[in-house]
Amino acid sequence: MDRITGIQLYLRVVETGSFSKAAADLGVTQPTATKHVAALEAQLGARLLHRSTRGVTPTEVGQLYYDKCKRIALELEEAGNLATLLQSGVGGMLRVSCSVAFGRRVLVPLTLRFMRQHPGITLDLSFDDRYVNLVEQGIDVAVRMGRLADSTLGARYLGVNPWALVAAPPLIERRGAPTEPQALAAEDCLVYSSVMGDDRWQFRAPDGSTQVVPVKGPLRSNNLSAVLAACRAGLGFAALPWYVAGPSVQAGELQGLLPAYELPSQEMHAVFPSPRLVPAKVRSFIDFLQQQFTAERWWELGGR
Repeated sequence: MDRITGIQLYLRVVETGSFSKAAADLGVTQPTATKHVAALEAQLGARLLHRSTRGVTPTEVGQLYYDKCKRIALELEEAGNLATLLQSGVGGMLRVSCSVAFGRRVLVPLTLRFMRQHPGITLDLSFDDRYVNLVEQGIDVAVRMGRLADSTLGARYLGVNPWALVAAPPLIERRGAPTEPQALAAEDCLVYSSVMGDDRWQFRAPDGSTQVVPVKGPLRSNNLSAVLAACRAGLGFAALPWYVAGPSVQAGELQGLLPAYELPSQEMHAVFPSPRLVPAKVRSFIDFLQQQFTAERWWELGGR
């Protein structure tokens, strides 16, 4: 038995909870995957997996074996990347992950430009608003907003994601434009429930002080497109990322408000599975992204 293949299959079985999914990931049949894992158990003289109708889970010994093998697999992957690191060209499959709205509005046009610059790249884009485990999902690079938690992942700072207060012109005609943040407490506001303090909006005043405003209104959603649609319909004031609000502002469908006050900007990072021996395709893609997210270019991106 090819022991490396057996270990790779075992890792994917544990990560997916399924022999069939693991086999499909590695391009072998399910019986082949079962035989490889059974051979590993025979060599070790220990049961590695609990098998049931609901799937498979590692035994206590199996979990310890998984942890050791995962480190070995990462070392093998880094060793395999050495040839790529020594090459000047950039090519191969690049798997990229980010949130849905950011991916659709910002990352898609940028990655298409990157692919034109590097025709040897094959791109696999994955959009998900949930946390994605890079190692389990086989992701090369993820773009993440906000401060990063401590981890063993590699990370590179890309810049900040600016936000803006906006409203539709008909609403402003009816209610008037607020002249200071506290006025929003008495207005209909549209709450994006995932970040930015939820229903407590923070503004930095020209003197550097922070003003916190409790807001409420007819719509609350964890989906940026829903908040944008309600704002364009004149249902309330909204705090939105510029990459979401910018095109509507440029088209005259929304108007920016309180220009002297700043909403908090989110940090953006490119995150990748390991900080060591980063493949050339990953380094090249991150270098490309860092050039796109300067303050000036952000406003250009939102204005398309």
